[in-house]
Amino acid sequence: MTNLELYVFIPILILLLLTQSMLLFVDAKKKGSYPWLWGIWGLIQLPMPTLFYLLFVVWPYKRRLKGKR
Repeated sequence: MTNLELYVFIPILILLLLTQSMLLFVDAKKKGSYPWLWGIWGLIQLPMPTLFYLLFVVWPYKRRLKGKR
């Protein structure tokens, strides 16, 4: 990679990781499921925390809400 590519790639990666982390933290806080874990994990890698969050938090949460009706 050239220096120019690094100067473009790294800020975009940082922006994506911060955005993912904030969204995971805020949504996990609303759902009451370990927001700090999801927020910190969202800072470390991309996109696996989001996929696991959907699998282990969002879909079971929707099933619980659907079952209460």
